[in-house]
Amino acid sequence: MKIAIYSQRIEDKYLVFIESLFQTLLNKSVEVLVFEDFYMELSEKLGIDTQVKTFSTHKDICDVNYMFSIGGDGTLLKTITYVRDKDIPIFGINTGRLGFLTSITTEDINVAIDDILIGDFDLDKRTLLTLETENNLFGEANYALNEITLQKKDTSAMITIQVYLNNEFLNSYWADGLIISTPTGSTAYSLSCNGPIILPGSGNIIVNPIAPHNLNVRPVVIPDNTELTLKIKGRTDNFLVALDSRSLTVPLSMELKIKKTSHHINIIRLKDHSFLKTLRTKLVWGYDKRNY
Repeated sequence: MKIAIYSQRIEDKYLVFIESLFQTLLNKSVEVLVFEDFYMELSEKLGIDTQVKTFSTHKDICDVNYMFSIGGDGTLLKTITYVRDKDIPIFGINTGRLGFLTSITTEDINVAIDDILIGDFDLDKRTLLTLETENNLFGEANYALNEITLQKKDTSAMITIQVYLNNEFLNSYWADGLIISTPTGSTAYSLSCNGPIILPGSGNIIVNPIAPHNLNVRPVVIPDNTELTLKIKGRTDNFLVALDSRSLTVPLSMELKIKKTSHHINIIRLKDHSFLKTLRTKLVWGYDKRNY
């Protein structure tokens, strides 16, 4: 059994947990790989066991059984750039804030590890979106788990985004930007822009404007077999394109095509967890004394 662990910077209060996690895995005869930058940080603060090895690229984890992501949802979004299309199940351990994707807390980790090692869990297959552009701006990692976002580059003026669905014109959005979201991303940036919550596996994509100039413009939910073409106009020379947390400055003349990615991401979900339970917990639904 081989498990890779990805994390970015972590608060010192979690160092005891990290040390315990490594020791627990090694005691269970698990081969542990740690993201190299994270390993270097830990080596300055902890005595890392010599049995722990490191990885630095997606090519180093080809024979890994599971990938653990330690942090918040943003950390898990970075994790998928290493997993890519390898179908490695990802287990999110939450040391961040809200945590829709990383719902397991550090207090529950020992039971969770036992369940994972015996295969007592479910897999949520999460849809990704692929961005196609001239010169393939984002290289091989041209996909997003939450959303692909277009935004104006400065505060001076809105941009106009013409959207086509399977080459049929939908609308010209006069706005600060546009969010193209997966069901997974419906509880992320899209939610903060009044987008709908969509259950994973529903087979949809959300087209959601950011601060639209026309008040009658609302989010649109479309089938995920739709190919979107986006053309941008504005008073500046560039705009921003973001795939989850990775962003680039793009010339206004560039046309974008967005569609569902051919592969998906597997998120480990323990038996006593569900998306609906996560919604109620994270959004504090139903917490009213009249319900008790």
